[in-house]
Amino acid sequence: MQSSTLKKKLKSKTNLPETLNIRLHRAISWLKCAEENQKDLDQCFLAQWIAFNACYAMDLHTENQKTEREKFRHFITTLILHDEEKRVFNLLWEKFSGPIRMLIENQYVYKTFWDYHRGEANEWEITFRKSIADANLALAAQHIPALLEIVLDRLYVLRNQLMHGGATYKSSKNRSQLSDGSNIIGWLIPIIIDIMMNNPEEDWGEILYPVIEG
Repeated sequence: MQSSTLKKKLKSKTNLPETLNIRLHRAISWLKCAEENQKDLDQCFLAQWIAFNACYAMDLHTENQKTEREKFRHFITTLILHDEEKRVFNLLWEKFSGPIRMLIENQYVYKTFWDYHRGEANEWEITFRKSIADANLALAAQHIPALLEIVLDRLYVLRNQLMHGGATYKSSKNRSQLSDGSNIIGWLIPIIIDIMMNNPEEDWGEILYPVIEG
């Protein structure tokens, strides 16, 4: 689903809470940016992550100081609960099952690997193998929230490498995981936006930066 289709659908919705309408409008705008920069993989991936952040970022104060991880898990669980057509399932198990396995087994997008090399962790291989095993269990059990969380964790490391200047622009060293990551999240974001749009009665949280006239 393209940003233009989602934008048209959003305009037709008259029952959306203002905060949800703003959240989705921002997400769709960044999805459009990603589409316009598909030939530039680095910029496309970053725009996709901004679109994703627009969807799930919440005001921690209104969420009773939930940790970021708890908030993230709640968001994923809520999405899957409302995914009646099992679009996320089909994305993970059918369209991108191969790239997802490669991503999960790639140590360079595993956070603790980098923590270890910065001297912030005693080891990484044991937890890395456990993470792979957990992902395989989630695959075998078709546990969508658990697998999606692991996949997004890997992609978040890739996002951090780019956002914090930890990778060279158009580097040849991270092209495969960046290409796979961009494809996965590029298909996932429109599904997320559409699910949220179809479920305005759900509390998707307050936005961090509301529109303030002045």
